[in-house]
Amino acid sequence: MFVRAYLRASTTEQDATRARDALEAFAAERGLHVAAWYVENESGSTLARPELFRLLKDARPGDVLLVEQVDRLSRLSAADWEKLKAEISARRLRVVALDLPTSWMMATDKPDDFTARMFEAINAMMLDMLAAVARKDYDDRRRRQAEGQAKAKAEGRYKGRPEDAKRNAGIADMLARGMSWSQIQSATGCSRATVAKIAKRAA
Repeated sequence: MFVRAYLRASTTEQDATRARDALEAFAAERGLHVAAWYVENESGSTLARPELFRLLKDARPGDVLLVEQVDRLSRLSAADWEKLKAEISARRLRVVALDLPTSWMMATDKPDDFTARMFEAINAMMLDMLAAVARKDYDDRRRRQAEGQAKAKAEGRYKGRPEDAKRNAGIADMLARGMSWSQIQSATGCSRATVAKIAKRAA
């Protein structure tokens, strides 16, 4: 059984590898080894996640896609979640999340066909529910943030996040030298959205 672990954090200020020990321990308890790691700092609300899709491209039928929590895999809208599920299903991956006990049996050799199908059906339903909860949490936090910013602006207190001028100048220089966006992300640890913003500014 080939286990592929996916680790994600939303911003470059967050440690995307934070849950690595927990995933390794989970696999070891079941006599498994995490054979490949896919790590990135990208928002879970977007499908534009290079490492996730590299995992999907590398995967073979029966592989395990291991995550700490369902929200590491998806904070997507309903439509985008359906697209991602279709990709996962087409590659016949088993999604296992530490916060979803119904998925844990996917990290073991399947017993009989009936039991396996029952657990797959339950797991699919629970994945949908947790993905919906993750998206609602994302939308609620965005709404509260916008409300807080609007209040601060009205009171003259909002200044916004300070720009990392040194880093952004470096990104602009790398773009000018013809480096790819992926190379720039690897070199700086920034998000794809940041590279896009600097590229648009330089255009």
